[in-house]
Amino acid sequence: MTDEADRRAIAIGIVGPGLVGKTLIAQLAEQADRLLKEWNLELQVYGVTDSRWMLLSATPIDLSTWQSALDKQETEANLDSFTYHFASIQHPADKIIIDCTASAAVPCFYTKWLSLGIHVVTPNKRMGSGPLQEYLQVKEAQRRYGAHFLAEASVGAGLPVLSTARSLLCTGDRISTVEGVFSGTLSYIFNTYGPGRSFSEVVMEAKKKGYTEPDPRDDLSGMDVARKVVILAREAGLRLELEAVEVQSLVPEPLRAAQSAAEFLDGLPQFDEEMAARAEEAETACRKLVYVGLVEVASGRCTVGLKAYAKDHPFAQLSGSDNVISFSSRRYNQQPLIIRGPGAGAEVTAAGVFSDLIQVAHGLGACV
Repeated sequence: MTDEADRRAIAIGIVGPGLVGKTLIAQLAEQADRLLKEWNLELQVYGVTDSRWMLLSATPIDLSTWQSALDKQETEANLDSFTYHFASIQHPADKIIIDCTASAAVPCFYTKWLSLGIHVVTPNKRMGSGPLQEYLQVKEAQRRYGAHFLAEASVGAGLPVLSTARSLLCTGDRISTVEGVFSGTLSYIFNTYGPGRSFSEVVMEAKKKGYTEPDPRDDLSGMDVARKVVILAREAGLRLELEAVEVQSLVPEPLRAAQSAAEFLDGLPQFDEEMAARAEEAETACRKLVYVGLVEVASGRCTVGLKAYAKDHPFAQLSGSDNVISFSSRRYNQQPLIIRGPGAGAEVTAAGVFSDLIQVAHGLGACV
């Protein structure tokens, strides 16, 4: 039995109960008994809001019925009201808001939340790769108010990418380069693309399987990878804006202004020969095409684009939608530190967020 006096309860607010948010809530529900039994830890949800409605409660929300309760709500979504609700909670005293959106608007509240002593966990890339001044304001608020801000899942889903970078730097190492396959979507496309397959066919297949954004141009433009590169570059000490990243888009110039995803996909087969020529050139040289991001710390140069790697290179040996990230540093100068694993999917992304939650709980004194 657990001692109630020793229990560590934390109030959780979830913004954006989409695919990742719903999966996270399911994981919280599934692990609740174990967390309480093994660690006397209660992660209790006191608020959930989507873009239209919000569910706020003075007591922990039943995670088996939260969706139906939200569906019945007539309280319109308002992040100021959501913030006030969490600032007003007296017990438990520790509070965490999780931003599971891809919105650029929600991160505008991070500084406010941190200033109120509310910790922030997110897989959202918009703050880490957004305007540098806003990013620095959040980091300063984190330091000034002693609140936690963790965004591990913003780069590698459930992979320990940012924590590895921090570990290297905190122990006195100096990172020289970070290079990797940061897009599960583009990883799948180039792991599937090969002899007998056209590029447009593989893109269409990836879309049908749900690996791409609703408009595949959002993946093929390379901007998602560029955002992850900026986040890592800033962790490594660079102060750069997203616009400074050199990005090679895989969207053919004539199709960038297509009015819809359907129009884009209809026109993509016209450009299959261009990609086939690049793939054939790589194959002749016993290489494989891989879409990578690169951070060169000394020069401050960051690039994103398609490269050809020898087939025995770790980047050329991926399967499915795997990601791989390589750190070269003063300590890892002969052989880089490699992290590899699933880089996409709601389950692993939610697990990455869950891991950050546990890390915050540990920082607050939970015996985990």
